[in-house]
Amino acid sequence: MPCNITLGRLEGCKDSVGGLNAIYFVNFGAMGDLTISDETVTGISATTPDAFKYDLRGTSTFDQSLTSSRDNGTTFAEQTLVVSLKKQDATTHKEVKLLAYGRPQILIEDNNGTVWLMGEEFGAEMSATATSGASLGDKSGYELTFAGMEKGFAKQYTGVIATDFSVTLGV
Repeated sequence: MPCNITLGRLEGCKDSVGGLNAIYFVNFGAMGDLTISDETVTGISATTPDAFKYDLRGTSTFDQSLTSSRDNGTTFAEQTLVVSLKKQDATTHKEVKLLAYGRPQILIEDNNGTVWLMGEEFGAEMSATATSGASLGDKSGYELTFAGMEKGFAKQYTGVIATDFSVTLGV
């Protein structure tokens, strides 16, 4: 496998924005085999697997770090998704517990309309905090942190979530 750089990159236009719009949790392996072309997921083999949509607004983030070790001859990506959810309730308590028990694959839709697949090969692990602030105006809700280790950055998903998946919206 050649390890030579193959392209340069021009200064891009200032036409993108930050932030996340929504995430879709898919039980690990439910997508079946992925069709991958040029670092992009272009299809799934499963017929309309379940995807559970969470709308996001505000402070949720998705970060990735690519690390190489000359000594070990390895390269890997750390993927971190931090999700802030408003308001606590018994239904969400149960779902957060189930997210912790599993290792979902997560489709992350950013505010540019681009969808990224976190936990493609190994899934994502979650830790959570339910918090109620001290004052009436403080947050009452959840902070969910998902961590994944993959062979590279998250791949873009170019399929159509609404037709490729059976999407369940939140309550």
